[in-house]
Amino acid sequence: MSIAWGQTYGNLINGEWVQSASGRTAPSTNPANRHEVVGRIQLSVRQDLDDAVAAAKQALPAWRSLTGPARGDYLFRAAAALERRLDEIAETMTREMGKTLPEAKGETMRGVALLRYYAGEGMRRTGDVIPSAEADAFMYTTRVPLGVVGVITPWNFPVAIPVWKLAPALVYGNTVVLKPATESAVTAAKVAECFQEAGFPAGVLNLVTGPGSVIGQGIAEHPDIQGVTFTGSDAVGRAVAEAAVRRGVKYQLEMGGKNPVIVAEDADLDQAVEATVSGAFRSTGQKCTATSRVIVHRKVHGAFREKLLARIREIAVGDGMQPGIWMGPCSSEQQMETVLRYIDQGIREGAKLIAGGRRLREGVYEAGFYVEPTVFDEVDSKMAIAQEEIFGPVIALIPADDLRQAVEIANDTKFGLSASVFTKNIGAAMEFIKGIDAGMVRVNAETAGVELQAPFGGMKQSSSHSREQGPAAIEFFTEIKTVLIKP
Repeated sequence: MSIAWGQTYGNLINGEWVQSASGRTAPSTNPANRHEVVGRIQLSVRQDLDDAVAAAKQALPAWRSLTGPARGDYLFRAAAALERRLDEIAETMTREMGKTLPEAKGETMRGVALLRYYAGEGMRRTGDVIPSAEADAFMYTTRVPLGVVGVITPWNFPVAIPVWKLAPALVYGNTVVLKPATESAVTAAKVAECFQEAGFPAGVLNLVTGPGSVIGQGIAEHPDIQGVTFTGSDAVGRAVAEAAVRRGVKYQLEMGGKNPVIVAEDADLDQAVEATVSGAFRSTGQKCTATSRVIVHRKVHGAFREKLLARIREIAVGDGMQPGIWMGPCSSEQQMETVLRYIDQGIREGAKLIAGGRRLREGVYEAGFYVEPTVFDEVDSKMAIAQEEIFGPVIALIPADDLRQAVEIANDTKFGLSASVFTKNIGAAMEFIKGIDAGMVRVNAETAGVELQAPFGGMKQSSSHSREQGPAAIEFFTEIKTVLIKP
């Protein structure tokens, strides 16, 4: 496979790839080698967004009028196109945002599976028959699309997150304007090309790249967009919500996490260590569901720590395109600097740095944004590294006297996305499930990841109290219409 790197990608508007009205582009570079330009993307302006929304609005009546199975057929064809281009898109993802090639291939195949899942949703029921109090009346509900939907996605999962929003939005009859993160916009453009190859009608899916302050905020404020679905930081999510509320349109937010693992006194320590390492350091910790805090029973704290440190020493850090590499770079210089600032803050606040903590600079690391897998011990729950989302390869070990105290510590944060416990005691597992404030609860499994057929979302400030994926997606992308018919 030969891929041309460094080419310029346009906006997809009304079925055509076009240049921005601004005439300006920006490079998307490889975080493993900052000198490599993966591609150039448009620095769009409000006129580009207006054109995309107008195209989506124009395409809406015809798309909405298709049957669910007919729309599902388009998604099946998009899945086939994405699968055909698996290697190309996975390599683009690795070069553009840094995760290892095996992870990128897995994520791309998840996109394929998501498209096929939602293609099948076109065959599902969309309402219920309800008994009427009137003997000669027939009453039922059906679901109808919102209209034009704005989709704002982050850089860390540049295939899976756009697809898990696009697929349900489209199969339920909406048209879409997608604004991907600039750091992974080349990957997003290649995904959009798969929808084109599937023959989607012009204007049904539009893609506009550019600054979040212009395009993202413009989507939230646009008078012709009836719903906004967003994944990203809690600060930006609040701005999106405020703009949507002012207009009285639906919004959906998936934001941060500070996800805990609780290691009980009776836990299988080898299992707990492996899940902690995977949850914390795969994708360089750049997941909203990544393990960030490890709350360990004091009786097994020392044994767990030693096993954890031994496992971390085995992690191979480097360019995700190279075989044998387990953890890649941070996605950008800005993200790397954020991680390093948190490490410095943890040291200043008195946490004990027991592994990592440095930027890797020498030799093969010279041109990239690499941070060592980092572990702090003797962390207090009030420290910044135990409260704030770092989005990098850093974990905090916190001791606890018993399960009840561990759950209290786990809940001591504004976030509530994912949490897990390791225990052999079914009673302890049930106590954890009942007491933890998290939208995703896992027993003897890592915090990161969720199956695509299951609802995904968090509590507290991790979400807007809605859910994505699985059958829950219909709740956001449609609204209920109640019908009563009399002869």
